[in-house]
Amino acid sequence: MLQRLFPFLVWLPLAKKSWKDDLVAGLTGTIIVIPQAVAFAIIAGLPPIYGFYTAMITPIIAALFGSSYHLISGPTTAISIVVFATVSEMADPMTDIETYVSLTLVLTFMAGLIQFSMGMARMGKLVNFVSHSVIIGFTAGAGVLIAFKQLQHVFGMEIPRGSSFYTILKTIISNIEQTNWYVFTVAIGTMVIAIIIKKFIRPLSRFYMLIAMILGSILAFLLGGEAKGIENIGTIPSNLPPFSIPAFSLTNIQELSTGALTLALLGLIEAVAIARSIALSSHQRIDGNQEFKGQGLSNMIASFFSSYVGSGSFTRSGVNYQAGAKTPLSAIFAAVFLMIVLLLFSPYASYLPKSAMGGIILLVGYNLIDFHHIHQVLKSSGREIIVLGTTMFGALFFELETALFSGIGLSLFFYLEKTAKPNIAILGTTKAHRFINIIRNPEVKECPQLKIVRIDGSIYFGALEVVSEFFSNLYEKGEVKHVLIIAKGINFIDLSGASWLAYEAKKWQDRGGGMYFSGLKIVSQQILKKGGFREEIGEENFYPDKPSAISDIYSKLDKNICETCKVRIFHEC
Repeated sequence: MLQRLFPFLVWLPLAKKSWKDDLVAGLTGTIIVIPQAVAFAIIAGLPPIYGFYTAMITPIIAALFGSSYHLISGPTTAISIVVFATVSEMADPMTDIETYVSLTLVLTFMAGLIQFSMGMARMGKLVNFVSHSVIIGFTAGAGVLIAFKQLQHVFGMEIPRGSSFYTILKTIISNIEQTNWYVFTVAIGTMVIAIIIKKFIRPLSRFYMLIAMILGSILAFLLGGEAKGIENIGTIPSNLPPFSIPAFSLTNIQELSTGALTLALLGLIEAVAIARSIALSSHQRIDGNQEFKGQGLSNMIASFFSSYVGSGSFTRSGVNYQAGAKTPLSAIFAAVFLMIVLLLFSPYASYLPKSAMGGIILLVGYNLIDFHHIHQVLKSSGREIIVLGTTMFGALFFELETALFSGIGLSLFFYLEKTAKPNIAILGTTKAHRFINIIRNPEVKECPQLKIVRIDGSIYFGALEVVSEFFSNLYEKGEVKHVLIIAKGINFIDLSGASWLAYEAKKWQDRGGGMYFSGLKIVSQQILKKGGFREEIGEENFYPDKPSAISDIYSKLDKNICETCKVRIFHEC
């Protein structure tokens, strides 16, 4: 019971032996998170210090109450852009930063509360219903949007806050002559430096963002700095996260509810997906419900310490695992080291140019576009292309939550449409008495009195139209009185399906024949038994396998027809 309430009691004894490995991994993680914390806070429309606060508080709580040993939580790109899209509709961060921050903290608590509630309700498997194409499309759209929203810092021109993708593009093209080439040089130079380090200088590739930002700052100084219009990000306070109670009010809760639900789902999808991907290598079992609780608690508690919504970070989690982390203690070490860095070195961060940061964020946005998997989707499935395209372009031209829910809804629609059309095959036999689909081999023969049908799929309300139409046509032809359903491929039967089966079986019995089932799974029979439908159909009409079914049904066939039959496909014949 204690371990359920406090999951860290499970791994804490292991940390006695592995703390040195966790210490090294934590130090590595600190170096990685410094530039990311600044970049993601800017994307979220917040002062850089809030990125540091989030990278301190969120990972500690998530490590203590989550289930993954290697997942590192904190500020992320996609979460940051959804935060900005949600809160900027209610407050402008450029003119009213206090209100903007206040609303962001309320949003963080609400998202955490939703996540924690879902974990308590054991809804951890819900993330399985979000298709991979939705995630790819959403992150690709968010990546493009992130990059475009940084173009004002790349070109050095004013673009209205909250401008749409189309408006930003139009503004850049129509005002290209106003480009500040000093700013442009710093932004592109920083980005190029980062690419070179990441691609060609392997020993330093883990720290490519940090090194590029330092070199970009030096480049800005050499070009003339603020005298040439190259703005810096400003002073970063050197203090730990202050405690404050979010400004809860009915109005704020109502207006932020949709965004909070979007952030909660997106954060859970990110965190669980990352935890599971690393678990494939670490062979650790991930508890989705516990991860929901951990993410929820981390955001709820962090909102009282000036932190905005966090989730699992693939980059930091991957580096954490590769650096040799053994337990979640590495995440706690990373957060503590970041606190020390903030207290001692924050004044130096004020010299970071916005244009250098813009160049880094351009690269971050580009890296969110998963070209490999997009190419796979384009080659594999037309439906997945529609899901991916809807989600991606929805992120660019509509609200991000609209894009995410549209993608999820569309993917579920295609899934239901597919399951609503179960495969129904008519079986015949060869000379060797093998039962195969008559479409596959025109030489197979059928019994003139018994139709053998195989159903691959579920018999539920969505599939009843297709299934009932097939059997109605078969009944109206009047060619046979007996139907044997090979039911091994029936995954489940719902109440509507059970009611229809009982009705259909009675119809065939009234004709003087019957409907029979062989190999129906026990799990598929549950509703038939509990609802009394199995008794209505007749217990004697259910068989464990084909041979026993055919042997019994053969005794019910018209022997006058059997005497003149030339097919003789059964052993009994």
